[in-house]
Amino acid sequence: MDDLNQLLLGFQVALTWHNVLFMVVGVLLGIVVGVLPGLGGPNGVAILLPLTFGMDPTSAIILLSSIYWGALFGGAITSILFNIPGEAWSVATTFDGYPLAQKGRAGEALTAAFTASFIGALSGVVLITFVAPLVAKFALRFGPAEFFAVFFLTFCSFIGMGRENKAKIVVSLALGFLLAAVGMDTISGDLRLTFGTPELMKGFDFLVVVIGLFGVSEILLTIEEGLHFKGKRAAMDLGVVLRTWASLPRYWATLIRSSVVGMWMGVTPGGAIAASFMGYGLAKRFSRRPEEFGRGDIEGVLAPETAAHAAGTSALLPMLALGIPGSATAAVLLGGLMIWGLQPGPLLFVEKKEFVWGLIASMYLGNLAGLLIVLATVPVFAAIMRIPFALVAPIILVVCAIGAYTVEASRFDIWLMLVFGVVGYVFKKLDYPLAPLVLALVLGDRAEDAFRQALLGSGGDLSVFFSNGLVSSLMVIGLLLLFWGPLGDLRKRLARKAGLRRPAPLAP
Repeated sequence: MDDLNQLLLGFQVALTWHNVLFMVVGVLLGIVVGVLPGLGGPNGVAILLPLTFGMDPTSAIILLSSIYWGALFGGAITSILFNIPGEAWSVATTFDGYPLAQKGRAGEALTAAFTASFIGALSGVVLITFVAPLVAKFALRFGPAEFFAVFFLTFCSFIGMGRENKAKIVVSLALGFLLAAVGMDTISGDLRLTFGTPELMKGFDFLVVVIGLFGVSEILLTIEEGLHFKGKRAAMDLGVVLRTWASLPRYWATLIRSSVVGMWMGVTPGGAIAASFMGYGLAKRFSRRPEEFGRGDIEGVLAPETAAHAAGTSALLPMLALGIPGSATAAVLLGGLMIWGLQPGPLLFVEKKEFVWGLIASMYLGNLAGLLIVLATVPVFAAIMRIPFALVAPIILVVCAIGAYTVEASRFDIWLMLVFGVVGYVFKKLDYPLAPLVLALVLGDRAEDAFRQALLGSGGDLSVFFSNGLVSSLMVIGLLLLFWGPLGDLRKRLARKAGLRRPAPLAP
């Protein structure tokens, strides 16, 4: 009851006219940040952080967090319309969002993505509101072994629960791990697989790779098929919003499951990227129509968006309660809090109640404002699909090059983008899945660091990965998921052989 009273106090703080104005401005800026492939939520918040130094901490954090909410919403726009993930966690959204847009259902896909984003973020805010003390204690139990177990669980779920050819999934994962190993070893400091190229010392930047794999490769495929001066059909009225909402109750299990996965990955913290892939994989596994995934299934948009935004929001919990940022954006916000003279941690909830609960209240209001703003502009975004792709393709290519260049202000990254565009084109032609490659590239180095740190701490004893109930549970679940799919396929194959060997009944 005390938490509810504090929350009401927070709403009184957040609903002042200037804080509401900062909220709306922040959401609009965040949408722009999310749409541009070279920026992203963490960069957008970091760039605008100096503008808040003269503001009071509550208004400043409301503005910056609203930029974050807007970026979460905006990342889905280019993913669905042009197959270019605006944010790292929007990669899984392209798998079904872009095919939906190609079918003339861009408005439906955007509405589903925005609504799922709101539901996922709302579940994370509710978690922060009511379960903060318990979750804070739980997060303290995670060390290197537990972090590796989370990543192991993610990789295993992709192999075991994927419907694609298992060998192709493994090949794609292996290539992703290989790319993740390029650059300076964070533990020993040695250079790996750079071949004397100074630009590769930092490894391959995720955004450069993703822009090439998805954006450039899509342009190459379109050129091969022939550039047609004919736009795609796109809904132009807000009625599509109501029709999409009316269909959402049938996906209640997917929304709940993805929210739980996202909250888990956000608090642990596994991250929004891993959460989006895991949410997509689980939705595909439990779907009654798994063969429709990748061809334009609305469930394939709902699952990753819900999981990613639940994780992105939940990641703020350990930052507030423990001073441990659960994401890159949370780390930037943590720096802002310390600049303003606030020390995140358990005492923050006692000494700065007005600030903490004002921030939590702004999370509810910011997500609601973001949902209303993006839904009101669904017809505008969907109408982009009416522009012939032959006219849009050069603009997309220029935007991709600008996005790749702005990451490190390096022309070398533009060439890398083009190389990965060719790689993505070859993968699509040979029917190799891109998702495992992207997943391994993003999480491969983090998984390796956690694995090696755990072994260094245990003196090389592998039993550290089964040393307590938490890490053992994660590892066992990962192994079960890894072998679930292959064993199921083997059982079906044996059943078919047994059916063929069974003698046919004699005719009477």
